[in-house]
Amino acid sequence: MACLHVPYRPVATTAHRFMIATVFVLAMPYLAFASEEFLKESVLPMGLAGKAIQASLDACKKDGYRVSVSVVDRAGVLRAMARADGAGPHTVDSSRKKAYTAASLRRATTELAELINKVPTLQALREMNDQVLILGGGLPIEIGGEVVGGIGVGGAPGAHLDDACAQAGLDAIGAAPKTPAAK
Repeated sequence: MACLHVPYRPVATTAHRFMIATVFVLAMPYLAFASEEFLKESVLPMGLAGKAIQASLDACKKDGYRVSVSVVDRAGVLRAMARADGAGPHTVDSSRKKAYTAASLRRATTELAELINKVPTLQALREMNDQVLILGGGLPIEIGGEVVGGIGVGGAPGAHLDDACAQAGLDAIGAAPKTPAAK
C-alpha cells in the first residue's frame, strides 16, 4: 500500500482572522504608549541646593538675621533645609512653605502677596492647600529657562529682607534673578 504524504497547511478561517484582528485592536493602546516618549525633567542637584542655602544663610547672618532656609524641587518636595543658630522654630515651616509656594506657583511670594492685595478675588490662592504661604521670602529657582524648584527664607525682620537673602542663594547658583523690582 502506497502512502501519500500531504503537507499540512493551516486554513485561516474567518473566525481565526477575527480573533487575530481583535488582539491587535486590544493591544493598540499599549503599542501607542510604548511609542510615546517619556517626559524628561531637570532636577536641581543636591550640591546646588546646599550651595544656595549656605549663600542665603551667609547673607542673612552678615546683616544680623537668624533665619531658616529651605529648597524644594519642582514638585515642592523638600530637597534641603537649614536653620541658623538662634533662628526661631517657626522659621522652619515658614521657609519650607514659602519655597513650596514659589515652586508650585512659579512666582515670587512677594509678587503673589501684592497681586492678592490688588485683586481681592484671588484671596482663594491662600487656601489652595495647607502648604501655601503667601508671604515674601519665597523665590522660584529658574535655571536655563526652566523652574527646577523654589527657595524660601523665613526669620528676617521683614519680607523684603527674606527676599534679599533668598536672592543671594539664587545668585550663588547662577539661577535667574527673581527678586521683585523695588518700587
